[in-house]
Amino acid sequence: MSQSMTLVTNEPFGAHRAAPGGKHVLLGTAMFAFATFIFLTVLLLQSLDAMGVTALGFESWRPLLYVYLIWAVVFGVSQVMIRGEAGERAAFVLPAVLFTVAMVIFPTIFGLYIAFTDWNLSAVEGRRFNGLDNLRTLLADAYFWNALLNMVYYVLAVLVQYAIAFGLALLLNAEIKARKFFRVAFLLPLMLSPVAVSWMIGKSLMEYRFGPAAILARYLGWDNPAFFSTPWLARLSIMAMDAWVSIPFMMVLLLAGLQALPAEIKEAARVDGATGWQSFKEITFPLMLPVSMTALILRIIFELKLADIVINVTAGGPGGATDTVSSFIFREYRDRSNVGYGTMLAEVYLVIIIVFVALILKWASRWMQRTN
Repeated sequence: MSQSMTLVTNEPFGAHRAAPGGKHVLLGTAMFAFATFIFLTVLLLQSLDAMGVTALGFESWRPLLYVYLIWAVVFGVSQVMIRGEAGERAAFVLPAVLFTVAMVIFPTIFGLYIAFTDWNLSAVEGRRFNGLDNLRTLLADAYFWNALLNMVYYVLAVLVQYAIAFGLALLLNAEIKARKFFRVAFLLPLMLSPVAVSWMIGKSLMEYRFGPAAILARYLGWDNPAFFSTPWLARLSIMAMDAWVSIPFMMVLLLAGLQALPAEIKEAARVDGATGWQSFKEITFPLMLPVSMTALILRIIFELKLADIVINVTAGGPGGATDTVSSFIFREYRDRSNVGYGTMLAEVYLVIIIVFVALILKWASRWMQRTN
């Protein structure tokens, strides 16, 4: 027993090896610096060639990809030579880093470059650098600001979705008959594609001539039940379809949170004579705040990207009343083939979303700290 413990003590699992010597560090540093210099030089030349400033680049961006892969291999080897075991750990996560750079960072940077060009797919001139013209056009575009205003309405509607989802979660968490059936039934909309919901509800159920909803409305005395002709009614109809698809997502999160609450606390409150409302107000709702914030923030992020239902049902009409920024950007790409301006819209909207979500997270964190 003592021999075994001695062996374990003398050679512990994950023991650190000695760092490489000075020659290895110098060689690794030189390799990394040289590979980085080559990669940045090729990237700069290719970018200048694409903008028409020089003619030293390649005909396509493929050689840059090869240089990038070679730089990645050199980076991994040099880190092992410079840092020893720590470099091996860095090389272990290198594939994930390369994938992130290739699939997230590079498209974002390339999109930023496209945003400052006049690239239109219907033009034979190709793409040309046009400075801040797209940004000036965006600032003067009334349709963009109208779509951004509509996003305020859609985001506020998430609060109504949250209230309904919380009520359903409380109902499905209670001991009611056929609870399993209702859980499956309420989850069904979550399994449907928003495109299918658009045609199933927006194009058939709410069709103003023969749709069942329109027939029922006429039966109740509504002469002209055109759900998508009046701006405010069309906006409410889009919100209703979006809620039908989205509420089950919030309900699942809230139901999981309710089931994770300790039953002893609520039982103690019941023994102390607390009513159902008092138990909800003083115990359930405060304890559910972290889950509620997670559900709300996720839904707001999804809501800021709302496009499929609007595109399929109203195409942004009537008069832009239901338009969202995402559907507006989509039409800019599809109808006008305006890649440069559409990318500028997307990049600016991305910045708006990041700032908006960051402010919400900061406010939610402070509010929860004060509440607790």
